[in-house]
Amino acid sequence: MSTKLYIGNLPYSATEQSLSEKFSECGTVSSAKVIMDRDSGRSKGFAFVEMSSAAEALNSISRFNGTDLDGRAISVAEAKPMVERPRSRY
Repeated sequence: MSTKLYIGNLPYSATEQSLSEKFSECGTVSSAKVIMDRDSGRSKGFAFVEMSSAAEALNSISRFNGTDLDGRAISVAEAKPMVERPRSRY
């Protein structure tokens, strides 16, 4: 079963390809998604990486949490389930 990781404090230079390459050092990356602002088209500074197993995810957390990526100390943690929020009418 795959495990999704939250990657925070990303530099704006980070891409899905660069994250996939970095996290593949710890195992098989199922997917990598940098979250983009829909108005500006610029990264919001966080991403989700899905590892193929829980063991690989834990290895990634211990290896990369707090490490430097293009001058920023990234945070890596297991992603929390998405919570439905009511849509704004405005």
